[in-house]
Amino acid sequence: MTQPFMFERPLGLRDTLPEAQRSIARLKSIFRQELQRWGYDFIKTPALEYAETIGRASAIEDSQLFKFLDAEGHPVVLRPDMTTPIARIAASSLRKQPLPLRLAYTAALYRSQRKEGGHPSEFEQAGAELIGDGTPYADVEVISLMITLLEKTGLRSIRLAVGHVGFVNAFFYDIVKDKETVKQLRNLLYNKNDVGFHEYVASLRLSNHSADRLNTFIDSRRMDNEKTLDFLKDLTSGSSIPVHSYYHHIVELIQLLKIDHLEGNIDLDITLMPHLSYYTGFVFQGFGGGLGFPVASGGRYDDLLAQFHRPCPATGFGIRLDRLMSAAGADPVEQRKKAIIYDRENAGKAMQFAAREREKGQAVVLQHADGIDDIEAFSQQFETIKRFLKSEETETE
Repeated sequence: MTQPFMFERPLGLRDTLPEAQRSIARLKSIFRQELQRWGYDFIKTPALEYAETIGRASAIEDSQLFKFLDAEGHPVVLRPDMTTPIARIAASSLRKQPLPLRLAYTAALYRSQRKEGGHPSEFEQAGAELIGDGTPYADVEVISLMITLLEKTGLRSIRLAVGHVGFVNAFFYDIVKDKETVKQLRNLLYNKNDVGFHEYVASLRLSNHSADRLNTFIDSRRMDNEKTLDFLKDLTSGSSIPVHSYYHHIVELIQLLKIDHLEGNIDLDITLMPHLSYYTGFVFQGFGGGLGFPVASGGRYDDLLAQFHRPCPATGFGIRLDRLMSAAGADPVEQRKKAIIYDRENAGKAMQFAAREREKGQAVVLQHADGIDDIEAFSQQFETIKRFLKSEETETE
């Protein structure tokens, strides 16, 4: 193993400099205000969780978990997501609270990377979870809330791809009658490997009718919403009861989104498949700002809380702050600072003046003149400079 360079950071970890940190703080402030307006309560979970509980239930691949032993020898992980820790809390500390629960958070998440490739091992996420409501109205609420949060940040051209994991699972199983085959088909969907999907279907030795249903299914990704609904109606003709039931759920959701005037932001993509295995129903990904990958994602996970012995439906979403900043392309958030330069004789006067300005909400840097190396470079950082010096007492722009 080679010795790291003095300024080198571990794989996938990054420094956040003041300008970016101010932008992150602005986003968090927007999210907190809006989430509280919608009645969501903020929650915080520890960065470390037990590997046998959160690590196992999180559905994050084992190779992506930061795992080690705590002081007592128990295997622990750095939290790879927030949905699973919140499910743990809903089933324990908040078990006696009436449902539904509306919980929100901003937190750092950790996922190990073998090769960085632009994927950070630590990233901040904001999100919300609606626990205990299994109606489609809950799905509409979290979709509407996520779109509202993205709009509040100034993100342009917001689009949501919406799919349904339950429909895909039931439709595939209805045709192939084998869970492992369904899993392979899902994996090809997740990787958007259309060519591989068609080749795999050809290898299954299905009837021409069954193979055609699978092949035309994946081609529905290129249809608009109305054509997709018509296509699904024809596709599910003669299917099992679960497939028909999920189809009607999809139709109902689209109708409710129209009532909420959100249909203009929605792209119904029944082939959408998330990488997390705990999703059971509607799933969605949020895009905007011309970025080629999602800035937000979420969906329904009705089986997760049963792992913590409180079975109940749930849905939610998370917004990646790093991706959102890239997509929004917002101007840097500048802090309007005022500098006070003083000498020994005027120290008391300068300190009192700085205290009064700070009470007014002004950002003030109080700096002794002897500590400045380059007065010209130092002064360029500030909007206003006031001097408390023996030779002068002036305020300059």
